[in-house]
Amino acid sequence: MREVGFIFDLDGVIVDTAKYHFLAWRKLANELGFEFTKEQNEMFKGVSRRRCLEILLDIGGVTATTEQFNRWLIEKNEDYLSYIEKMDQSEILPDVERVLSYLRSKNIPIALGSASKNAIPILEKVKLTDFFEVVVDGNHVTKAKPDPEVFMIAAKQIGVSAQNCVVFEDAIAGIEAANKAKMVSIGIGDAQVLTSADYVFKNFTEMDTSFLDKLINQVD
Repeated sequence: MREVGFIFDLDGVIVDTAKYHFLAWRKLANELGFEFTKEQNEMFKGVSRRRCLEILLDIGGVTATTEQFNRWLIEKNEDYLSYIEKMDQSEILPDVERVLSYLRSKNIPIALGSASKNAIPILEKVKLTDFFEVVVDGNHVTKAKPDPEVFMIAAKQIGVSAQNCVVFEDAIAGIEAANKAKMVSIGIGDAQVLTSADYVFKNFTEMDTSFLDKLINQVD
């Protein structure tokens, strides 16, 4: 087994695709006759697409046949894909590349662990694919976060024991999944929201190389 590994969520950690998910869900909600707010969109962080639609329909008091449900899932994703088609490197969140570059310079295995089924095309758009030894996304898992499945698969594929992995997450469900896997959890976002994370940073600009070294040595 390799000594230490780092696993990154995608949405809200590496790139901010939440805004595009919001636009696509809001469009669907409007077509179904109700409003969907940014505050309500917070419930969708780290949640599978199917579960998001269930929540959306509950918000709007809308019932659906299986056929309608599946059609709306496809429609939402097509709208989302039309938004991310325009993504480029300018969408990478601050200092993400610096952190990835530093970890790679130390020969640390890096994996992506995301609920997104569009992780690979997004990484390609923003030209970060080469940083990741392994990509585990919504196409490879059967259980959504807070189940730790996505992180456990990522750890196995990079050859690192779970307790020697560090996870970067922006969602409560993702932090919970990392904690269940006995991994070190790093929250990216609001410390008042990500209360169960081992460490919280507003973004990667607050994270210096000495902290990264501490993580590497802590789980080594």
